[in-house]
Amino acid sequence: MQNTLRNYELLLPYNASKAISAVESTDENYLPQFLVWIRKESKNVTELHMETRKWADPELLSSWCKQSSADDACCDVRAEIHYRFTEIICRFIESIYQFVQFSLGKQISTAELVKTMLRSVWPKGNWKIRRLYIYSMALLIVAKILNVYVPFLLKNVINYYNERVPTDLQLNADSYSSMFGIAAFSIVVTYGAARSGSALFNELRNAVFARVAQYSIRSIARQIFLHLHSLDLSFHLSRQTGGMSKAIDRGTRGMAFVQSALVFNVVPTAIEVAMVSGLLYVNCGPSFTLATLGCLSTYTIATLAITKWRTKFRHQMNQADNDASSRAIDSLINYETVKYFNNEKFEADRYDFFLKKYEIAALKTSTSLAFLNFAQNAIFSGGLVAVMCLAAAEIQKGTMNVGDLVLANTLLFQLSVPLNFLGSVYREIKQGLVDMQLMFSLLYLKSNITEKPDASPLKVDVGNSSISFRDVTFGYLPGQHILKGLNLDIPSGKKVAIVGGSGSGKSTIVRLLYRLFDPQDGEICVNGQKISDVQLESLRKMISVVPQDSVLFHDTIYYNIQYGNPAASMEEVLYVSKLANLHDSVIRFKDGYNTVVGERGLKLSGGEKQRVAIARALLKNAPIIVYDEATSSLDALTEESIMSSMRNAVQQHTSLFIAHRLATIIDADIIYVLENGKVIESGSHFELLAKHDSRYSDLWKSQHKYAEVVQSKEPISHKHESEHLHLESLDNRRDDNCCRSGGGCKR
Repeated sequence: MQNTLRNYELLLPYNASKAISAVESTDENYLPQFLVWIRKESKNVTELHMETRKWADPELLSSWCKQSSADDACCDVRAEIHYRFTEIICRFIESIYQFVQFSLGKQISTAELVKTMLRSVWPKGNWKIRRLYIYSMALLIVAKILNVYVPFLLKNVINYYNERVPTDLQLNADSYSSMFGIAAFSIVVTYGAARSGSALFNELRNAVFARVAQYSIRSIARQIFLHLHSLDLSFHLSRQTGGMSKAIDRGTRGMAFVQSALVFNVVPTAIEVAMVSGLLYVNCGPSFTLATLGCLSTYTIATLAITKWRTKFRHQMNQADNDASSRAIDSLINYETVKYFNNEKFEADRYDFFLKKYEIAALKTSTSLAFLNFAQNAIFSGGLVAVMCLAAAEIQKGTMNVGDLVLANTLLFQLSVPLNFLGSVYREIKQGLVDMQLMFSLLYLKSNITEKPDASPLKVDVGNSSISFRDVTFGYLPGQHILKGLNLDIPSGKKVAIVGGSGSGKSTIVRLLYRLFDPQDGEICVNGQKISDVQLESLRKMISVVPQDSVLFHDTIYYNIQYGNPAASMEEVLYVSKLANLHDSVIRFKDGYNTVVGERGLKLSGGEKQRVAIARALLKNAPIIVYDEATSSLDALTEESIMSSMRNAVQQHTSLFIAHRLATIIDADIIYVLENGKVIESGSHFELLAKHDSRYSDLWKSQHKYAEVVQSKEPISHKHESEHLHLESLDNRRDDNCCRSGGGCKR
């Protein structure tokens, strides 16, 4: 414990919430000291995390206190204080641990990033893309050769005319004729062709490589997208979707820029600088080479220094941009809540606060960019002046001519374009590599839910789909178990319901069955097969889920229903829509099944969204169907109509109902009552009501306060169950719509 506290003191200078904010902003320099430390000490943080989890135990703390104090009266107080303090430590360490595990992933070096990126432009086995890459490189080489050759042609043109200008500078028709002879015309045309050819090959190179670049970006983005879907639910619950989406968006844009910059700017410019330096040395002398290299070195050093100074402003822009975006998305998603509390101005002011921060950072970025551009131009102009002074001196000596002066000036001046671009390229490459690192680090995140190497497909069909939980223990947070040694059996083809108070673990059972989480102890079997031993895809293919919160895609009603089975025909979609009592509502819309439901289905009512979710689950036609509060937003008549329609459709399917409203599961074959993570009662509706002081009976009475006293009796079966269209019979009172004179309830 003392070691834990000493380790905790090392973390005090840092703030966990800011650390998480740094991750969401995808800004590596937001808390540079923290990031450097956390990467260096990630192993120690993991060990510290495990240690603090162990110490967050009141009994251990009480024992530790008693060892250091003989006064039992104050031991409990000390234990409580230390427990609360350690609980805070645990949460803090948990935040840092999540930061290390889910945000940083594997630290990727720049060399690894470049290598991964280059592999994407040279994909294994894809010779179509490889050939395009080779063609683009060939076009690049030809363009550079022509680009360097242009100044020599210009030198020849200047010297040719300079030698033929009449000494008295009086031009007549004869002199014009001699000046514009075939040789002169050929040199001029060649000069123009070389310059045009260089531009042409550059554009062809860009067009060819664009296909290579877009292919590589698409393949990487798809790979990351699939990987994110393969990660477990705990990862997605701990991350902000907007921040993660922005990280991928920035990463792909950064990758596109870095690819083009490295392949077509950095390497070609370096080659061109080497060629120009060599040509100046051969044609003009070493002094010209030294002047050129001195100018380029000063230019590079100044660019790097000023860019490093400017970087903090760019990071501030990114942080403000990310914060503003997150606030806007959060506010718009909660549109109805904003309206209910009349907080439009409050939301606008909060959004404007971050926009103001972005504005200030953007102005600083623009001002510093202007300073950088001026410094670059001043240095390069100084280099040009130095080269021209050297050339003028050599001309006066008679060792060089005017053409050589133009050659030296043009060779150096041609470097100004890529070098000016190289200055901004360096800044963007640095930012692009940071964005790429965050994007590629997602690929190194490991899911807590994995398949075994020898996992076999789940063997389940409609007649063999039993489910069993054996001594299952699970908790979302360390030391806080939701399920505690849970045991329950769901026979194949039966309707089984699970009821209980809020927080009893009902929805957790669904998540464990679908393997969104794994239990800390115990096992779950489907048709006698451990779900941890079977392939995830085969398990999830055999289970349809109607979730409590029916979130829909921002697409048409038809698309959202067909999502349960993308290969389903229109007739099948209409069939399940009618089963879910949705069809009549849909055809009243102007666009029918082509009606767009809006973001998260906001254009539909809660009941309509639930019916879409029910239709989607039915279309999947899985042997096991789970209803997690599937009809909580429906009125009683609609609910009963849907359930009656579905009875024949899902006959022999194993059905699991998670319910708060007990009237929906009165006909269940088995009802399990959960409390404190355990099954405390089980039986049919009438069996549980017949038990004295049963928890189920208490729940039933609390939901039917104004009903007559319930008298338990077995329901009388009837072949016309579909005629039972109301809930009055659920408390076994006679009703004209349900019961005939002298008879019992049809249910």
